[in-house]
Amino acid sequence: MPVVASEIKFGTDGWRGVIGDEFTFERLALVAPIAAQVLFNTYNSTVNSRTIIVGYDRRFMAEDFARTVASCVTKIGFDVLLSETFAPTPAFSWAAKQLNALGALVITASHNPGKYLGLKVKGAFGGSVPEEVTHEIEALLSQKVQTAATPGKIEMFNPWGSYCQGLKGKVDIAKIREAINSGKLTVFADVMHGAASGGLAMLLGDQVKEINSDRDPLFGGGAPEPLPKYMKRLFEVMKTHRESNQGLTVGLVFDGDCDRIASVDGEGNFLSSQVLIPILIDHLTLRRGFKGEIVKTVSGSDLIPRVAALHKLSIFETAVGYKYIADRMLVSQVLLGGEESGGIGYGSHIPERDALLSALYVLEAIVESGLDLGDYYRHLQEQAGFDSAYDRIDLPLGSMNVRSRLLQQLQKEPLTEIAGLAVTDCQTIDGYKFRLADNSWLMIRFSGTEPVLRLYCEAPTLEQVHQTLAWAKDWANSV
Repeated sequence: MPVVASEIKFGTDGWRGVIGDEFTFERLALVAPIAAQVLFNTYNSTVNSRTIIVGYDRRFMAEDFARTVASCVTKIGFDVLLSETFAPTPAFSWAAKQLNALGALVITASHNPGKYLGLKVKGAFGGSVPEEVTHEIEALLSQKVQTAATPGKIEMFNPWGSYCQGLKGKVDIAKIREAINSGKLTVFADVMHGAASGGLAMLLGDQVKEINSDRDPLFGGGAPEPLPKYMKRLFEVMKTHRESNQGLTVGLVFDGDCDRIASVDGEGNFLSSQVLIPILIDHLTLRRGFKGEIVKTVSGSDLIPRVAALHKLSIFETAVGYKYIADRMLVSQVLLGGEESGGIGYGSHIPERDALLSALYVLEAIVESGLDLGDYYRHLQEQAGFDSAYDRIDLPLGSMNVRSRLLQQLQKEPLTEIAGLAVTDCQTIDGYKFRLADNSWLMIRFSGTEPVLRLYCEAPTLEQVHQTLAWAKDWANSV
């Protein structure tokens, strides 16, 4: 049966599907050359190139799928630089920009469970292509791509060297290394069996204590997403270390393709990007003198604009998805752009979320402030006069019919009260973000890449957060 356009849809960052079902060699062979042609149509006038970067992460058969992409793209006349090893997705975005390519096609399913694989499309500028580009790819899937009279060539390359060299130039590597080597700072890195493996060691030396370094396409039965439920081993290792060692300690957690980050402080507390983004804003402004706009997604913490205000920085808010932040970076002077799911990028870098660069900035913030991350966060809360807690739950949906019923309910009968509090405002930039009478908020949003309902909440206490999320879960299950 031929593949039809309606079966392949791009979400918030790429096309993803279950391996052997939605994501197959046949479908990839259809999408890849069309994506290459659209990249040429979109960016050739800027870069005057016929080269496409092709990369991959550590998922099941990822390198085999990448070779298929390379083969299909060369058949229609484009040259390919094919990675000789796995690497972070931002390394391929970096390569696209540095090597003057049309863009990059990256085989990855990011943070999704092991049964998924996918394709991310990166532009010549070094970031995720905008929606109009992926819409054009989708629209052309029913058309046959012509084989070139003269096929392109495939050359192998290693993306790590140039990428790491670029990162080293953005932070005080010597100061971080000295703190680690002298024992003043202990760094644990949970790479979640993913593409971050070996990255911090290349940048900072072998004193970084990396865990979950082996390739495991099943990700220990979980998912390579920087959330506490998947970080049991890191918590255990850091607890053992804490019982017998003094000094500053930090855990850094990377998702499957190393474009999302979270952390664990010296006391063993999980710190999401909702915590890291305010710290990074403060550090980069105070100690590096960075200026510019702060871009946040609608699901970002209320502390972010408060810390931005402390430094007289403006805020711009987008829908969920880093490509919307990247779009803003291309037209405005941006200091930092971040999303609650762990993606953080910088205007001084490529317009792409980059977990390794974020890790280096976090380490620099610790070393230069002399503070544990948890203490740094509490200090910022005091400065901003804002104390809150945050959490998110992902609710699997039984079917697309359930999704439709929930959407219909939200549209026809908008919520006026949530967990006993009156709704005072509702934003619909992306999903439904309900502001409540005590200024806490609940956001209800459907995932762009999985059959999942995402529920987000920020409130004065963690107890209230969990009560509100429980209320939202009960509401969703009752529809």
